[in-house]
Amino acid sequence: MDHLYKLKPFWEDKDRFWATFDKQDARSQLQGERIYPVYYPSNRSIKALIINTHRAIKILRKERPDLIISAGAAPAVPFFFIGKLMRKKLIFIETFDRFDKMSMSGKLCYKMADVFIVQWEEMKKICPKAIYIGSLF
Repeated sequence: MDHLYKLKPFWEDKDRFWATFDKQDARSQLQGERIYPVYYPSNRSIKALIINTHRAIKILRKERPDLIISAGAAPAVPFFFIGKLMRKKLIFIETFDRFDKMSMSGKLCYKMADVFIVQWEEMKKICPKAIYIGSLF
């Protein structure tokens, strides 16, 4: 979420919603925003994948976004999969700490993403279709 919040100049004047973990930092940072909680913990959990896929279907049907952006958390996978089926534009931002290999979410979202962004130039060797933008921090 921190990566996406750094892009506030891009999204602050757009209609938006957030699908994120219902945790104190998210509630604090996104106060006043439209938030949908996703199931947590979600890393490498089939149960979480099923629950978050169901939530993604409900949320994306209700909101009908033109664009889905994720900064690498596990819930990106069901949102990207459902978003791809709905023919939405998908942007994935690989997390800053990934400089020599993709995250599990990155690996699963790489082929679905219309734009795959990395923050380390070395990552272009691992994911050639990625766009290198440098650090968001």
